Amino acid sequence: MRAFPRALFGRRARRRWIHLILGGALAMPYVFVGQLVVGPAVDARYVFQDLFLQLASFAVGLPLAAVTALFPLTRPLESGAVRWLCGVAPDLLAYGPARSRAAKGRTAAWFTLHLGLGGIISGMSLALPPFAVFLILLPALARFHADAVDLPASLDHTWVYALAPAVGVASLLALAACAAGCGALLARWAPALLGPAPEDRLAAAERRAADLAVRNRLARELHDSVGHALSAVTLQASAARRVLDSDPEFVREALAAIEDTTRRTVGELDAVLGVLRDGDTPGTAPAPTLDADLGGLLRRTRAGGLRVRCELGVDPAALPPLLSREAYRIVQEGLSNALRHGGPGDGADHGVALRVARAGDRLEITVENPLTGSAPCRPGGGHGLRGIADRARLLGGTSEAGPAGGMWRLRVRLPMKDPA
Repeated sequence: MRAFPRALFGRRARRRWIHLILGGALAMPYVFVGQLVVGPAVDARYVFQDLFLQLASFAVGLPLAAVTALFPLTRPLESGAVRWLCGVAPDLLAYGPARSRAAKGRTAAWFTLHLGLGGIISGMSLALPPFAVFLILLPALARFHADAVDLPASLDHTWVYALAPAVGVASLLALAACAAGCGALLARWAPALLGPAPEDRLAAAERRAADLAVRNRLARELHDSVGHALSAVTLQASAARRVLDSDPEFVREALAAIEDTTRRTVGELDAVLGVLRDGDTPGTAPAPTLDADLGGLLRRTRAGGLRVRCELGVDPAALPPLLSREAYRIVQEGLSNALRHGGPGDGADHGVALRVARAGDRLEITVENPLTGSAPCRPGGGHGLRGIADRARLLGGTSEAGPAGGMWRLRVRLPMKDPA
């Protein structure tokens, strides 16, 4: 029982009614233009005194509305109105200008339909309520003012006064039903006429993929630079604290390494955040390379008490820039894992072996550290191995990590040439 009144007078029905009335208001200028055409054509001075001429003017104005619907702002404005007033899901509508011929045709069809149904419902909304109120009040008016109502002789009967209120209420219900029906019809057709075309969906998917790629790249850069810096600084400070009284020279080296690490990390962080601020492509953010900073990376890692043996079988300066940059991040994350899971004590006893060499047409990076280390220095670990795998995959390479002979081994193979 409640569904019927809600369908006619509920919040959604009222908002759709407003949407139709807005369509009728938009139709009025076109009706006036149609009046200028119809009036001289039939030699009528006052077109709005004749219902037939009004409808003719309305019919002449609708094609003009279809033409003006080709303006770029029509679809965004109509989609916004449909979203808020008709209750259509946002992802079913397109909010950009119509580009293709088919999209423009659908937009023109929608605009014409909106103005056509809106003009009809607006006219009914102006005419029916006063007439219905008059019919509802007719018995009372006839009772107290018998001379005020001049009915034709054929209608001057008591049953007319009894039936008039029912007809008035029925007129209002019919108006509400027509408005609800037209509003539901527009809401049903809106996705087909205002929805995104296949090319719009493809463009949106490409934008989402590009945004996701940027976010993933930034996440990897932040994890590798900031995560490594925090791990290194934590262990450097821990090592310095343990030998504060016995080895002042080591403490000075550790503090210098902490200063250098934090300074470099702040610079890298500012560069990565600049991508977010300026909207640059991911590759434009400057990053260290093997050629520029491998020695500094090893020095800062060793300052935390971790003994690192490095074997270089390739000239870092001969590597392509992109490969050198990604290889640096992979080495950085491999050493960071050794810092977190090995710790300075194990590193001093067993050492960490780093090997960067050429294997055929590929660059091979191997990092080995003992499995007998202490617990990670930060609970829960991180996403370093996943980030390494992502970097290798994007370059067309492979990565593998796991225990091997009492050691934890990370091995990454990357093509020696930049991907096209």
